[in-house]
Amino acid sequence: MTKSEIVTTDAGDARLTWHPGRKPWAVLALSHGAGGGIEARDLRALAAALPAEGVTVALVEQPWRVAGKKLAPAPKTLDTGWRGIWPALAKPGLPVIAGGRSAGARVACRTGKELGATAVLALSFPLHPPGKPERSRADELLGAGLPTLVVQGGNDPFGKPEEFPEGEYGLVEVPYSDHGFAVAKKAALTQDEALELITRAVSGWLSSLREC
Repeated sequence: MTKSEIVTTDAGDARLTWHPGRKPWAVLALSHGAGGGIEARDLRALAAALPAEGVTVALVEQPWRVAGKKLAPAPKTLDTGWRGIWPALAKPGLPVIAGGRSAGARVACRTGKELGATAVLALSFPLHPPGKPERSRADELLGAGLPTLVVQGGNDPFGKPEEFPEGEYGLVEVPYSDHGFAVAKKAALTQDEALELITRAVSGWLSSLREC
């Protein structure tokens, strides 16, 4: 059974939606991107699949989203909101994996080590703005300083898998999919298969963290 709670931060009120794990051993905190909320297909898929494997999933809605605003604030403000949410994420007393999609992935990379996360999950990491590879954000990813997994769409205009620099992180490609992991009907991979690939990859990675 899911449970929602409001958490007050210096950036405003945020919302956590908890998907409790069965005999939980970790919390996976996942935030949304700048263009959508926790209804994103990859976030929903992970929240549905991982609790059965002992991972409590906390879907995080940043204050700007809770307030009904259409545009995300500056990265500094996103980081402030995330820092304010963190005590609630750590309250269950379990290891916390920081994660998110797109802008949420950037926040997790920038703040994870500082806040005491055990690892970072970066879904659809926006390596650069579409069509502007010279404006790379690779330093955020490479500077995470924690075990990190990137799950990236094969046709993501914010950075295709082959554009990512070498580094000490894992990278899983979801073929044919875009920034939102949407797959065209004519692709050789169905939408359900794409989501299954994501959940399977993340599940395997989380299991490897548990064994460390």
